[in-house]
Amino acid sequence: MKHPLASVTKLMTACVVMEKLESGAHQLTENVPVSAASSKMGGSQVYLKQGETFTLEEMMKAIMVASGNDAAHAVAEHLAGTQEAFVEEMNKKAKSLGMNDSEFHSVHGLPPAEGQIADVSSCHDLMLLARELLKYPKLLEWTSIQTEPFRDGAFIMNNHNRILGKLSGADGFKTGFYSNAGFNVVATAKRDGLRLIVAVLGSPSARIRDGVAIEKFKKHMAKYSMAPLVKKGQALGEAVSLPQGETQSFQAVAADDIFYPVLREKLSAVKKEIHLPRELQGGVEEGQKIGDIVFVLENETLGTVDLVAPARIQKLGFFKRVLRRVGL
Repeated sequence: MKHPLASVTKLMTACVVMEKLESGAHQLTENVPVSAASSKMGGSQVYLKQGETFTLEEMMKAIMVASGNDAAHAVAEHLAGTQEAFVEEMNKKAKSLGMNDSEFHSVHGLPPAEGQIADVSSCHDLMLLARELLKYPKLLEWTSIQTEPFRDGAFIMNNHNRILGKLSGADGFKTGFYSNAGFNVVATAKRDGLRLIVAVLGSPSARIRDGVAIEKFKKHMAKYSMAPLVKKGQALGEAVSLPQGETQSFQAVAADDIFYPVLREKLSAVKKEIHLPRELQGGVEEGQKIGDIVFVLENETLGTVDLVAPARIQKLGFFKRVLRRVGL
């Protein structure tokens, strides 16, 4: 169900910024100038003045900690030329993530003026966005900050996400509010290796919003376990025959770790399907894919990991193969 986002909109703004940073097109150390339009933004702000400049990292902290609408506008102008051009990138990113209930018209989420349209999304879509944001540790670092000085300490930014101080393991994301949107939040927490994301939209109060989110976290933290399905280097399956190799057989190993959140009472029901050939010709290289292992729970695939050769095994030369066949 589509719902107005308010400042939760800034999570998509941040997503576009992080993508640009990852591509190398921009750097956190570059200076972002403040235009007249940016300095006149209302709502939550860090009181930017026309002509000031701050680094992109300072601006991102202002956006993610203080929910600075002025900082969001300045960053959008700096990175895309205009807010409108940046919003186009936000919608393009949303489409690529499969966020079909989402539509963005601003970079900050302020209430729409007459003739304007609200930024909207759904809890489902916000889950998709949050999972994408978890790819960026720096973003999580910013959204986990509770207080931060700005403008050399002249202004102290306070995070509106009170879940950070109320729930053990809570470490980020964003709140939003205006009257027609209600109290919104997308939050994340990690405990014992298990990370969960919760979205609440349209709550009648911040207290109820935070209470619902915390209750959801506690309930599902207790029900789920981050199961280590396989560890990198773990030997699996039957030995693979290598009749032409210096060593005539070897056991394939997992190429990576894989962890998956599973209901505690269903851990023992996870099944594994190992796909390996019985025999290979020639030799193998270290890390060469030999097969894979698939983890399944109630006909749902949890994950797949390649099974690889643990070391290089050279193919014997012709005469050595002949000698082996005659038992010499």
